[in-house]
Amino acid sequence: MDKHPEVLLELNAVETWHGSLRALSDVSLTVSEGSITVILGNNGAGKSTLLNTILGVLEGQPKNGQISFQGTRIDRMATERIVRSGISYVPEGRRIFSELTVWENLKVGAYVQKDQFSTKKALERVYEFFPLLAERQSQAAGTLSGGEQQMLAIGRALMNGPRLLLLDEPSLGLAPILVRQVFDIISQIRDEGVTVLLVEQNARMALAVADEGLVLDSGELVAAGSASDLVDNAEVEELYMGAPSLPINRES
Repeated sequence: MDKHPEVLLELNAVETWHGSLRALSDVSLTVSEGSITVILGNNGAGKSTLLNTILGVLEGQPKNGQISFQGTRIDRMATERIVRSGISYVPEGRRIFSELTVWENLKVGAYVQKDQFSTKKALERVYEFFPLLAERQSQAAGTLSGGEQQMLAIGRALMNGPRLLLLDEPSLGLAPILVRQVFDIISQIRDEGVTVLLVEQNARMALAVADEGLVLDSGELVAAGSASDLVDNAEVEELYMGAPSLPINRES
């Protein structure tokens, strides 16, 4: 990796409110291009709120602060413009269209592509990451296993050709062997040039593939550093990683 990677995403003193509750408080961070950055924190820490704030899906938020992507402010952009600028999102719980086929789900994700040629190239790239989806492209998405549905959800997000991929709890509800497969794929996506910002409860597995890590607590950023530094941090290990020999997979 480049010793001096460019900053792709930057948040400066971001503050997000849910009604009268301040969900994010003075959050400042950077995400380097070509990296995997994992966001850790307990339930209610503000992890998903952070992703939703970046994506612009919370009306009127952030209330304060600035968010810049590729050097351009996006904190007052409509979500569609943010997506078109190069950010894709895989929500918690996958949210695929069960009645549609695998191919139809992927096509939904390609709505920002300009023409059929661009869509075809994006589809070929997704099938390179997920050969199983190519084999099952005519199958109803609702008949896929949980792991296969997660692959489909990630593939659908990649159809936009993003520079930044936001992932919310990609291992949730998956068997351990499938969790390893998903994180292997996330590493491959990073290696192909897509930057990843990841919310994940399986801290040990996430830090094993991440370059950088952030810790949120009650909406405040309380720790940040390299993934290896966070792995070696006794407090982070005690709070988020459990027993050293056992990867955790707590539901949020």
